[in-house]
Parts: sequence; structure tokens; C-alpha cells
Amino acid sequence: MHPSPVEPSRGVFAISVAAEMTGAGVQTLRLYEKRGLVTPERTEGGTRRYSHDDLAVLQRIQSLLGDGLNLAGIALVLALEADNAQLRRQSAG
Repeated sequence: MHPSPVEPSRGVFAISVAAEMTGAGVQTLRLYEKRGLVTPERTEGGTRRYSHDDLAVLQRIQSLLGDGLNLAGIALVLALEADNAQLRRQSAG
């Protein structure tokens, strides 16, 4: 029996694991959430669970920071990229 694939949007990683995988600190991830850059799922107990999609966003944030953007600029870039992706999906379908 093969294990079922994990949905990329399903929260599976604890904040400490997400921090380790992205090279960002736990407090930094909390800041990104506070700024609305990423929205991890929450368990019933309130524990954050980051998905593969969330990790991709966190890696994009790290890349944009490396390019010299501040968090406000990153928020705009992420919003524009999300809008662009939605338009592509609509035009393809």
C-alpha cells in the first residue's frame, strides 16, 4: 500500500521545523504571519502548521529580502504574483 501524497496546501510542519527548513528564525516566522505574508494553518490547540506551499512562500520572502526589499515591498510583490497566478489559471481554464 502506497502512502497518500500530502496536499501542498495542508499544514504539516511545526514552526520550529519550518524555521529550520527555511533558515528563518521562529520569531521571524511569527513576524511574517503578523504582517500577513504567510498564514499557516492552526490546530485546535492553536499550534501553527506550515504547508509545503507556506514553505515556498517563506523561501520567496527570503529571496526577496536578499534582493534588498523590505517587508512592505515583499507584501506587494507576493500580492502581485498571486494575482498573476490567478489570472493565468483563469485564462487557461
